[in-house]
Amino acid sequence: MKKTAVVIRGMKGAKNIVALTSYSYWMTRIVDPVDIDLILVGDSLASMVLGYKDTLPVTMDEMIHHTKSVSRANPNSLLVADMPFMSYQSSQEKAVENAGRFIKEAGAEAVKLEGGKQIKDTVYRIVQAGIPVLGHIGLTPQSIHQIGGYRVQGRDTERAKSLIEDALLLEKAGAFAIVLECVPSALAKEITKKLHIPTIGIGAGPYCDGQILVIHDILGLKIGHIPKFVKQYANLTEQITKAIESYKKDVTAGKFPGKEHSYE
Repeated sequence: MKKTAVVIRGMKGAKNIVALTSYSYWMTRIVDPVDIDLILVGDSLASMVLGYKDTLPVTMDEMIHHTKSVSRANPNSLLVADMPFMSYQSSQEKAVENAGRFIKEAGAEAVKLEGGKQIKDTVYRIVQAGIPVLGHIGLTPQSIHQIGGYRVQGRDTERAKSLIEDALLLEKAGAFAIVLECVPSALAKEITKKLHIPTIGIGAGPYCDGQILVIHDILGLKIGHIPKFVKQYANLTEQITKAIESYKKDVTAGKFPGKEHSYE
């Protein structure tokens, strides 16, 4: 069954929502048949695929290019596109226009925005334009310079209360679900109980209505720091390295191509 924002919203409290990132046609062809509920073309594209040091430099055109690629796989999963830094912060009009580009040009079925009370009116405007919105609070990488680094959010009482308020305001603005990133499990549990829409956690413990991870992280396709909240289900970096080494060895030794790989 094709997943929609309405379907995902209706999964609140029913079963755990399963979400992953994907950035290409071929990866989506692998991911979608597993019956993933939601595929996010995340702005993590910046560091996972394009080689930027963080998410801030990725552009609308780059995000649209990769979202188009994912959409060509015709996934049954709900396809959500991340709105990149400064594509929605400067004005509500620009936010609606850019959200519309993801739907019209790239084949996305919803968009994701980072932030709480400061973007609630923008979320409302986008939803009123007929575009489903996935919220995102807690650790918000687009605000990394403001929050002072990649660290758990909401450990102190004041910040915890602020995140609860953010979640309620996003729900009121019309978000169909909210991503909670890097918040304490107890706070994620409290927010999840207060909302009538699903929460999707990443580094937010087991009490959310669903979970999302970056595809490169779970496959072991990332070189460098692995966050505590990530579980690696494979080590494809190691396997790919061994495959390339074997190929190099065969070519160097004259063992490839063999007769079975050659035309008469």
